[in-house]
Amino acid sequence: MNLSYWEIKSWLTNIDFTIVGSGIVGLSCALHLKERYPKTKILILEKGILPQGASTKNAGFACFGSLSEIIEDLKTHTEQEVVELIQKRIDGLHLLRQTLGDKNMDYQQFGGYELFSKNDDLFETCFAKKDSINQLLKPVIKDQVFRLKENSFNFKNIKNQYIFNAFEGQLDTGKMMEALLKKAQSKGIKVLNNIKVERFSEEQESVKILTNQFEVSTSKLLLATNGFALELNIQDVKPARAQILITKPIKNLHIKGTFHLDKGYYYFRNIDDRILFGGGRHLDFKTEETTVFAETSLIQNKLEELLKTTILPKTHFEIEHRWSGIMGIGNQKKALVKPLSSHVFCGVRLGGMGVAIGSLIGKELAELID
Repeated sequence: MNLSYWEIKSWLTNIDFTIVGSGIVGLSCALHLKERYPKTKILILEKGILPQGASTKNAGFACFGSLSEIIEDLKTHTEQEVVELIQKRIDGLHLLRQTLGDKNMDYQQFGGYELFSKNDDLFETCFAKKDSINQLLKPVIKDQVFRLKENSFNFKNIKNQYIFNAFEGQLDTGKMMEALLKKAQSKGIKVLNNIKVERFSEEQESVKILTNQFEVSTSKLLLATNGFALELNIQDVKPARAQILITKPIKNLHIKGTFHLDKGYYYFRNIDDRILFGGGRHLDFKTEETTVFAETSLIQNKLEELLKTTILPKTHFEIEHRWSGIMGIGNQKKALVKPLSSHVFCGVRLGGMGVAIGSLIGKELAELID
């Protein structure tokens, strides 16, 4: 790329902090760095025209884990680890709301519902452990989280009762990211799009970054690429694609809230008189372990089938959009926030909880700089 003197001087000289990824983590990290070091020059490099990955592609669930998900996590994590995970998600959501304000991202707390198929005994398992999980979360929530509720939305082919969580909310992902980007730019943080970092090398007092467009030096490099972490040789993070569809507006839509089905592998919500429905990764884990944005007929057909048979059985609907996002997952649910060397740091592996913990992980990533 043939850069002018002005471009080099204004955008690519004397960079204190370079952040790779302009999603929730990257922008939050930049804001916290600017707060701690107001006179520094901060540059964010983003490979997409919009934040690539999951930050602008998620379902907009402001949640911290359904009952069945928590029970499942207890099989591979200690009780203390699970409580710490829930605490981080709640703290992260609080920080996000505090940073942007509920109105700026259309945050609504309609509550969350977990639905159970008639064909399995998951409801009985969850019902049996409901009180003990509520007790476990008492120090974090200070109230009873999970309660029983009747099937008031008249979904079909499910058990007659839901598990209800009054503390779950939803937000408008687009408005959230617009507000976060606007706030960062208002602080003088520079964001360059369509810039893919190909490699970097550490020197004695700086890091040299080679991109698809130019080469730049920075004092510190912070990687917030989550699902694409492996592309920059950050280990212990696997990509996980999530597929989503959304209907055209539905007249007199009475469904309101966030909904989980089949241990959270399916999830849906209301938005703008539509139903947004995603999930199905468990139908083909291996194929969905990819950084390729695409939809598959296997998962999209299953989502449509569940819309027809379970969610909107007596309602005519049409699909308007389909898309996918890339998450970063690992063997543990805990995010990976650590120094990779003297001048390079990462905040990745958000485990599908980016809306909940992204702001907090960004803050923790910024705090690695001393």
